[in-house]
Amino acid sequence: MLDMQETVITINRVAKVVKGGRRFSFSAIVTVGDGKGKVGVSLGKANEIADAIRKASETARATQITVPILNDTIPFAVEGRYGASRVMLRPAAAGTGVIAAGGVRAILEAAGLKNILTKQLGSRNPHNVWKATMDGLEQLRSVEEIAAKRGISVPEVFGLPKPERKPDPAPETEAAAPAADPAPETDAAAPAADPAPETEAAAPAADPAPETEAAAPAADPAPESNEDAEVVETKAEEAETDE
Repeated sequence: MLDMQETVITINRVAKVVKGGRRFSFSAIVTVGDGKGKVGVSLGKANEIADAIRKASETARATQITVPILNDTIPFAVEGRYGASRVMLRPAAAGTGVIAAGGVRAILEAAGLKNILTKQLGSRNPHNVWKATMDGLEQLRSVEEIAAKRGISVPEVFGLPKPERKPDPAPETEAAAPAADPAPETDAAAPAADPAPETEAAAPAADPAPETEAAAPAADPAPESNEDAEVVETKAEEAETDE
């Protein structure tokens, strides 16, 4: 707030006659702006001049408006009205300067306008003049605001063809397919298979093989000589005959 430009437009003294004499009070019109498009104007009243200016300045700072500025001038011509006063505001070429007087000039300089043409028509009452000036500034709109309100592009506001729309870029490749759902957990481990039935009880031990027949009686020992052999054969033959 320290870079604000504060200008007193006018101060008025009012006298009130009372039993002991006259009492004076003061009113002040003050404009405040930052020189970059913001400006406010207000009226303050007090029994002292300093208090009246301070009150007007505080109110002006709290009620600032934004003025669209294009090449140090206003975008288009407007006419502000208040009561019997009218103020014409027209854009001007570079180098023209601020062609205005009185309260109108103070307000436009505080707003940051450097090239503008103005004309006061009707009543010159300072209260009506500053209110008519502020009414005209409030009517101004930037080209962006007008385009947004009408739903068109900025070139179309000036009667230019609508800019061609660039083709949309090719769509990006499809996003990677979502990861497949994890395989469901395996069923609870199947119960352990029944243990193989125990092998049948060992078959009873096989009967032991029958003992071999009693050894045949040992053969008679061979005869020691031929005579003995003949005797043995003879006995064998007799035995067969007996059978």
